[in-house]
Amino acid sequence: MEFSELYAKARAVINPRKLSELAEAGGVGAAILAANGQVYTGVCIDTACSMGFCAEHAAAAAMVTAGQNLVLKLIAVNWDGKILPPCGRCREFISQLHPDNLNAEIMLDENTIVTLRELLPYLWHDYS
Repeated sequence: MEFSELYAKARAVINPRKLSELAEAGGVGAAILAANGQVYTGVCIDTACSMGFCAEHAAAAAMVTAGQNLVLKLIAVNWDGKILPPCGRCREFISQLHPDNLNAEIMLDENTIVTLRELLPYLWHDYS
């Protein structure tokens, strides 16, 4: 699957909305291509006390819920269509789901695709 298809799937789940006085969701969408060929999507949830989570985290949770944990490709897209790199928390989270996730391709912008290992060059568990 090409990143253009993953981009479209991530963009399709974006639906910014207010959930309550203390929470909003859907401003960022993410899509993960798993080793089984399925695409798992998720959206961010932002809360007033920072207990929410990123779209990448939500997509990874959907993937794990479906019994998968090996990521081949990942993309996140903002409400305005801009591609976003995963935050440090999401990078670390996904790296711990399967050792081969370090080989996952991550689109950072229209012209840049890197592996998760390139985003996490000095893994803390390599030194333990």
